[in-house]
Amino acid sequence: MLIGCHVSIAGGVFNAPKQASSFGCEAMQIFTRSPQGGKAPELTSEVLEKFKNALSEFNIKETVVHTPFYINYASADNRIRHSTVAIVRDELERASLLGAKYVMTHLGSAGELSESQASEKVAEMLKKTLAGYTGSAQLLLENAAGSGKIIGATFSQLAEILKAVNHTKLVGICIDTQHSFASGYDWRDFQNTLKKIDVEIGLENIKLIHCNDSKTELASRKDRHEHIGKGLIGEAAFKNIVTFAQEKNIPMILETEHDFVKEDVELLKSFRK
Repeated sequence: MLIGCHVSIAGGVFNAPKQASSFGCEAMQIFTRSPQGGKAPELTSEVLEKFKNALSEFNIKETVVHTPFYINYASADNRIRHSTVAIVRDELERASLLGAKYVMTHLGSAGELSESQASEKVAEMLKKTLAGYTGSAQLLLENAAGSGKIIGATFSQLAEILKAVNHTKLVGICIDTQHSFASGYDWRDFQNTLKKIDVEIGLENIKLIHCNDSKTELASRKDRHEHIGKGLIGEAAFKNIVTFAQEKNIPMILETEHDFVKEDVELLKSFRK
């Protein structure tokens, strides 16, 4: 089971492995383009070679790609939905070129649509994203913190979408510990929470864990990450989460601020031992 964090690609995607190594990472998560918008940097053969050489030099064993923030599969706007399809498909292709294992994405907000209408749109657009896809990177759907009409705040809703997409080999789940805590899944009651998640979506579908403590209380519906053991989920819960991840060989990616992310990486490694 590998441990890492999200790192910058400033100056080129090939710079990310060095930064990841400086934080003690064995794996890393990156954007391949600006998360705010704009044209994606070209992944030339030279860029790809430098990236893969850097992975080897700095011993980064696994890469995860995070899609941009502005995508929205659940939008009532047809243009936005189809733009999302194009961008996520492009990220899958780019991730495959980079040798990344996963592309993880949020699903967006329902806006004026009902929850059921939005879920149907999400499943429909995910099918379009994956149509004819033959790349190596797998798409992961991340659970949401639950603010507003964000799609994916419960694992039962994500399970409905997975069932509708019906691409078990191409689509899995990324659990964010803080988002799930904010949505009412209490990691401090570890065994009961794990059973609940298993009933709702099946533990076999969990391919990645975003490992973040929470600045806000249980069921707050607020997305507020905190360093491990310094938030309301607490260190004891993360020891259990790491044990579970190790048993299932699920990589863990931190999305905490870089001021103390190295300490977070070291702490998770100590729990693994």
